[in-house]
Formats: sequence, structure tokens, C-alpha cells
Amino acid sequence: MLKSLRWVLLLSYVQSCFSAPATAPTGTLHTVHNASAIQARAPSGSKSVIIQMFEWTWDSIAAECTDFVGPAGYGFVQVSPPAEHVSGSQWWTDYQPVSYTINSKRGNRDQFAKMVSTCHDAGVKVLADTLFNHMSGADSGTGVGGSSFTHYDYPGIYQTQDFHHCGLEDGDEIVNYNSREEVQTCELDNLADLATDTDYVRGRLAEYANDLLSLGVDGFRLDAAKHIPTDDIHNILSRLDSTPGYISQEVIFGEGEPVQPSEYVQNGDVQEFRYTSALKDAFSGGGISSLQDLDNRGWVSGDQANVFVTNHDTERNGNSLTQSSSSNTYVTATIFSLAHPYGTPTILSSYTFSSIDDGAPNNGAGTCSGTGGSGGWLCQHRWVAFSGMVGFRNTVGDAALNNWVSPQSQQIAFGRGSAGFVAINNADEDWSATFQTQLGDGTYCDVIASGNCSSSVKVSGGSFDATVPARSALAIHTGATA
Repeated sequence: MLKSLRWVLLLSYVQSCFSAPATAPTGTLHTVHNASAIQARAPSGSKSVIIQMFEWTWDSIAAECTDFVGPAGYGFVQVSPPAEHVSGSQWWTDYQPVSYTINSKRGNRDQFAKMVSTCHDAGVKVLADTLFNHMSGADSGTGVGGSSFTHYDYPGIYQTQDFHHCGLEDGDEIVNYNSREEVQTCELDNLADLATDTDYVRGRLAEYANDLLSLGVDGFRLDAAKHIPTDDIHNILSRLDSTPGYISQEVIFGEGEPVQPSEYVQNGDVQEFRYTSALKDAFSGGGISSLQDLDNRGWVSGDQANVFVTNHDTERNGNSLTQSSSSNTYVTATIFSLAHPYGTPTILSSYTFSSIDDGAPNNGAGTCSGTGGSGGWLCQHRWVAFSGMVGFRNTVGDAALNNWVSPQSQQIAFGRGSAGFVAINNADEDWSATFQTQLGDGTYCDVIASGNCSSSVKVSGGSFDATVPARSALAIHTGATA
């Protein structure tokens, strides 16, 4: 019987799970190392914002790329793991692979390939949520595509010798996060832990990743990367046939733990969970004036960080702001994440749920309407404040932060070079002020208030007057003028 991922509630920052492939060799594996495949970064400048399209089917992602994502200026969609997985309606079944056949609840191989091509035609790149760490947690069963398996035997892919068996007194599951060996060789909630230190497993994982690249995938989000030694990941990536456009690794920071996010920047960007915690604390009352300089906190540097206000795990375990528990601060924090230069931002596009195990509504077919969702889908990427800020970020590019002002702990405003300016009011009263800016004279649309420039401000002589409503924000940039 499938196990619920109860560690979602037990760990401070839970690791979602997916997998990797192989047993007895079935073909020629890649062994030529490609150093250029390492350290893939998001492009600087335009179109770097990622949407995590959590649990969307391939067909619905393709349609949304054409209808909204491309025209809105998003750079990437991050899609659910494209591999056959254990059966079940729960969201986490997608993260328990049983083979590398691209046949899942999201769709089949042809639908996946068509989705990638369609998104590319719309100017949107595709990142695959990918797990190199483990296979399934079930003792035995049949995957959604018909593949039979047992816990350490995945025919044609992996056998017992291809997994770690750490043999702790109480079993194979991680107990002590202060032990590097346990974290990286024992199991997450009984999920069969791949022996990524072996040449065969490394080659088989690279073969799977190369298959995805051959279908046009532009990069990977490596789930549970913390549980794989960084040099193992480095070796796998060095076997890829082409350089991914972006790599992001899930490495959850733990105070005093031996495995640290900084170890993984050799492979690509790292998901900086301390950013998520800092935004939750600041926007929940700690004071957003503390968020000016995020590159001097001991985190990975901004040009090596993938950041988010919430993702599919943290919206379930309480470790982030969410639309359901803190809608106003969730919106203003997301505005901040798109305005501030630190990190490459990801926006979660998800659905409502009553239980942490709930899978997607409508059999995973994402449905949006106008500036929101329908049928249980939230479609946060369509919210005017978020899509408006995508245009802001695309316009300001890597321009430096300037003209920072904070009259009190819950009010901040700052510019991005001479291309954009944002003011965020996390207080319970309106904020009326004269703001100094490097924007040129002209009338600029407030891209947060509406998508049709119904609200605007006039800049003259390096300043403008405006009132920012309580628990709201204002943003202007040179790409949206009246």
C-alpha cells in the first residue's frame, strides 16, 4: 500500500521526491564528460521568471503557453516529473518513479514532446522537475504505464546493487541530519535511494536526462539534491550531450548540518530556502525594511540562487506565506520577489486543497479564466499583480537597486536603475509620499493596479507623488507608459 509522505509535516523543510533510472545495461551509456554542461544559469536580462505549473497535464501546459504564458513574457515553465510513477491520485505519486518511460498522469511521450514544442513556439522554455535521488517507496506494485516493480528491482533499469542500503539499527530511513552519510545514503520515507556513487547509476541517470534533452527540455529542477553528494551530480551532468539552459537544485538549509547549499553551486543554481523563510518572517510582522541587502546574509549569492515565496512543499508544511493563509502578504511578498534583484524567481501556479495529499482537480487539466483560475485551479501566474511584475522584471533586467527608502519597518520603495521603481506598503494604513526616482519624465502605468493602465503616476524632475494603499504596492517601468 502506498505511504503518504508524512515527512511533509515532520521535516522543517520537506524534500519532495521523484527519481532516476536502470538495472542491467540495456544499451550504450554516455561516458564522455562534457564540462560545458555544468553551471547552467538563468539568462540575465529579459524573460527569466519561472512558473512552477504544479500537477498540470502536458496538454493543458501547452495550451496555457500559447494563450497566456508566452504573451505575458514568462521565460520558463517548470513541469511535473516526466516519468512513469506509482499509481494513485495523490500529488506525491508523481515523485515516486518506477521507470523512465514518459508515461504518467500528466500524459504520454508524444503529448510531452508536443507540449515542449508548443511552449517553444510561444517563446517559453521548459524545465523538467527531475529526481536523481530515488525510485519509489512502495514495496511492490504496477506503475501507471503498466511497469511492474518491487522496492529494489525495476526490471530493465535497476536491481538491488544499484541502491544504497545503509543498514541502520532502526532501518534504512534517515534519522540524523547531522550525519552527512545518513543524509546522502539513507532513505527519505522508505524511498529507494539510488547509489549515485556508482558508474552504472550515474550513466543511467544521464541517459534519462539526455532523453529529455532530446525532446527539447531546456533544463532541470533537481529534486532532493541535498540527498545526493554534489560531486555525484557534477559527474552526471558532465555526461549530458548538450548544455541545459538552466539547472536548479533543491538543497534545504539546516542550521549546523554538514550538507550545505553552498556545496552545490558548482552544478548550477540552488533553491535558497532561507529566502523563503526571511520573506515569511518579514512580511508577517518582522519588518520588510530588513530586505534591502540579501547578498550579505551568508546565503548563496543572488546570481546562484533560485528563489520563491512558496512552492508545492512549503504551501503544505506551513514554512512559507501562502495564498490561503496570508493572501495579502503572499501577493506583496511575490511582488517583492519579482522586483528585487536577488535570485531567479519562481512563481507557483497550483490549486486549492483540503488535505496535504490532494492531487490536482479536473484530472490535472489546468483551467484558467481571465485573470485567475476556475474549477479549483488558482492560476496565480495570471494574477494581474504577478503578470504585471513579470513585465517589470523583464524590463529592468539586471539593473542595480537604487533610491531605497523605508520610512518605517513595513514600508519600502526602491528603483532598478533608470528602468523601474516599486513601492511596497505592508502596513495597515495608506502611504502617501514623494518618491525619488531615476526614471525619466513621463506618465507610467501602475502595472500592479491593472493590466490596462487605468492607474498611472506622473514622473517629473526625478520624482513623483503617489499614495500606496495599505497592504498593497505600486510598480512602474519604462515598458508600460501611458
